[in-house]
Amino acid sequence: MFNRIPFLRRFPVIPVAILLVVLIIPAFFATWIAPHDPYTSNLRARLVPPVGFGGSWDYPLGTDRLGRCMLSRILHGAKYALGISMIGIVLGAVVGTVLGLISGYLRGWVDVFIMRLVDITFALPSILLALALAAISGPSFSLVVIVVVFVIWGFFARQVRAETLSMRERDFVAKARVAGASDTRIVLKYILPNIANTIIVLATLQIGVVIILEASLSFLGIGIPRPAPAWGLLVADGRQLIVSNWWISLFPGLAILLTVLSVNLLGDRLRDWLDPKLRQV
Repeated sequence: MFNRIPFLRRFPVIPVAILLVVLIIPAFFATWIAPHDPYTSNLRARLVPPVGFGGSWDYPLGTDRLGRCMLSRILHGAKYALGISMIGIVLGAVVGTVLGLISGYLRGWVDVFIMRLVDITFALPSILLALALAAISGPSFSLVVIVVVFVIWGFFARQVRAETLSMRERDFVAKARVAGASDTRIVLKYILPNIANTIIVLATLQIGVVIILEASLSFLGIGIPRPAPAWGLLVADGRQLIVSNWWISLFPGLAILLTVLSVNLLGDRLRDWLDPKLRQV
């Protein structure tokens, strides 16, 4: 789809640039580049509009109801978006890849059992799961990670299973089996390296899903707890003032939009680059 956009045809300069500016650089260097402490209130400067709309360069993106700098809070919010994405996707990818390899290679009742677990996972609403866990333990970082792993592991399991079913019928796997290689060796040495590209691309595409999920949970009050400057919480803080003080919700929403768009573009271009057939096209 994105191949039709001329300025996105070069791998992956523009997506990476957007991702660096909006997510990665703020996540690692927010403490040094943020102009103010994201938790410090200044009631004398409450609801200051952004620069160009009556505000000053002391608060380039304005302030919220407690006088906290919106730019600083958005920059620090990138840490939560990146942290949850990395931890959740790594755990989900490990669980899904292992179960997908087992399912695709062994087949039989093991395959049926794991795939039914995947179907159950897809059938259960993640929001209801988060509500149940929040009622038990309260909103927390670990709760969001658990929900993320629950949501995404099935995507990895299903895709890895499909790739494994194809790979196990290849000639090089049959030769390894005839040579006396164990099932574990065949899976780890011959099958897993050949599906690594698929796992990498899928993990990249899941970053946007995780960021949207984390922002949704935080917006509903069952994700990252206050006063953390998570992007979903920032959007929620301004929903009652969207007409008069629109910047409180707009700029965190734009951060979410640009980040998700950039990682989706990056995943699309990465898929084309890693796939020899698409690269030739």
